[in-house]
Amino acid sequence: MRLLERMRKEWFMIGIVLAIAGAKLEPSIGVNGGPLKPEITVSYIAVATIFFNSGLSLKTEELTSALVHIKLHLFIQIFTLAFFPAAVWLFLQLLSITPINEWLLKGLQTVGCMPPPVSSAVILTKAVGGNEGIVVTPLLLLLFLGSSSSVPFTSIFSQLFMTVVVPLIIGQIVRRYIKDWLERKQPPFGAVSSSVLLMIIYTTFCDTFSNPSIDLDKFSLLLVLFISKSDGGLLVLFIICSIQLSFMLLTFIFSTRNNSGFTPADTVAVMFCSTHKSLTLGIPMLKIVFAGHEYLSLISVPLLIYHPVQILLGSVLVPTIKSWMVSRQKGVKLMRPTV
Repeated sequence: MRLLERMRKEWFMIGIVLAIAGAKLEPSIGVNGGPLKPEITVSYIAVATIFFNSGLSLKTEELTSALVHIKLHLFIQIFTLAFFPAAVWLFLQLLSITPINEWLLKGLQTVGCMPPPVSSAVILTKAVGGNEGIVVTPLLLLLFLGSSSSVPFTSIFSQLFMTVVVPLIIGQIVRRYIKDWLERKQPPFGAVSSSVLLMIIYTTFCDTFSNPSIDLDKFSLLLVLFISKSDGGLLVLFIICSIQLSFMLLTFIFSTRNNSGFTPADTVAVMFCSTHKSLTLGIPMLKIVFAGHEYLSLISVPLLIYHPVQILLGSVLVPTIKSWMVSRQKGVKLMRPTV
């Protein structure tokens, strides 16, 4: 019974493994031109569905409340879309001499270029007039990966605008008219987006497994996803954990300085939002930016690994961070003079 409960809780991660396994067993279903027609159903319909769903689920009042946190979101945006990718790029120069597969290394760079999770920091940043990654992330990918991205930027931007920004806005407009119904029924927005994301992951790996020119052994990609030693998968896991912990520590130190101006609650937001990367936006964006690229699936692997790692590390650290925040907040209250 406990195992079944655990499986229900982790159904999305299990779904990722099954999606990749299914792509290996029958890749012809999800390739371009196949029965699923991913060039239409995934590139346009699936991605648009995810962001319409996000727009529909996001409470408009949360956008309004974000207007008072300009400094907080500006810091998060600069850290995650400037410092993070630059630091990863410098680190990867050292890793280039290791035996890690070069496309996994390029995948690590794409992780660095990704914005924070769309359900929180990305949309809140947009609310205060910031650039939530729709423009910056493709530019960063082109800057750091160069010719690996063969699709023109104008085409990338127009498709991202039509499949990400427009559905998000439409979702917000529709929400205004059915707000009471949504709050009463509470549809499973997260499950819907995750299910559609599994379809995108499945078709991504279908393209790879159906490409005879890729020099990989039969189960190489599955083994990498399971964090085996093949192609440096175990080392990639260690690197991702190290990057997250190091950057969380760095943001903690910076945001707790006496002159930082951040409250303990702000520090917690900075630590998580600055170091977390969006799988929901990342996979569709990689699908668009690297459309038709034969190594797209390998490039996607580090982001697929980063997602569960950030959740796991966050879960482990939450009690400690919460205890620190509560103690700091109590300390601030005790220091305030009574009137």
